[in-house]
Amino acid sequence: MPPNGTPPTGLFGQLVAGLARTRQRLIGQIERLFAANAGSAPTLEALEELLIAADLGPIVAGQIIAALHQRLGRRDLKELRHVEETVKEEILSVLKATTPPPLSADPDARPRVFLFLGVNGSGKTTTIGKFAKRLIDEGGKVIVAGADTFRAAAIEQLQVWGKRVGAHVVCHQAGADPSAVVFDALQAAVARQATHLLIDTAGRLHTKRNLMEELKKIHRVISRQMPGAPYERFMVLDATSGLNALAQAREFHDAVGLTGLVLTKLDGTAKGGIVVAIAQHLKVPIAFVGLGEGLDDLQPFSPEAFTDALFVSS
Repeated sequence: MPPNGTPPTGLFGQLVAGLARTRQRLIGQIERLFAANAGSAPTLEALEELLIAADLGPIVAGQIIAALHQRLGRRDLKELRHVEETVKEEILSVLKATTPPPLSADPDARPRVFLFLGVNGSGKTTTIGKFAKRLIDEGGKVIVAGADTFRAAAIEQLQVWGKRVGAHVVCHQAGADPSAVVFDALQAAVARQATHLLIDTAGRLHTKRNLMEELKKIHRVISRQMPGAPYERFMVLDATSGLNALAQAREFHDAVGLTGLVLTKLDGTAKGGIVVAIAQHLKVPIAFVGLGEGLDDLQPFSPEAFTDALFVSS
């Protein structure tokens, strides 16, 4: 909280508000644990259980406990502020360990191809629409490919977004070959001199082997038509799904090698700690986070801003 006691504003204020439930689950629980152990230090075991319950995952929780054990003596462990400082430092260290989302090998390559992945309900199509708006606002010329041909509603939703933000949409009828849609979209992007091509794919469940194979096929079609592409392979994850999101991301990463992650619905969950667990396990950069329903609520991820917002004083 700013020195004058007024709530944070701007993008940081939006992040602070979005992480309110996650902050209550993690920091609030730590504070209650200390209150319940007034005059004595909480056990490291109790702290570790609390961190795991906050969706940080057992590995990250173990790292934090090891750091607490190493840095703090029993006397300092009684001090809430010392414990919170150590937890914050460790979380920031995990988040900063992933490199920023990579640019294409050739920054002048046109179009720059983004493949968007994610299971049904993750907010993938909406994320593509919001991302297209960001690019267009920055002067880009965007084409979107509706390669989720398994659901007619997905194609219609993408067309609505295209009209809304001013992006040309390439799509076929429902049930068409997704790779054929991608091929036509690549041709259109080159012909129209588009700066970006955003490809929507089916909401493939990570347990469906045939759908994962279809995804690999799309990847091969893109690579043959445009060597080096897709430059970015972003997976959209629903933050409210907690550790299930990690399992999904791992399967997709094994299939195509993810270059970035987008965490949606971060404003509606107490499971924001999954951001840290995913970063630790996959070492894949978190590119954007979704903090609301507005057109401009898709924001670039900052490890420092995320950590500061999580530990902001109430």
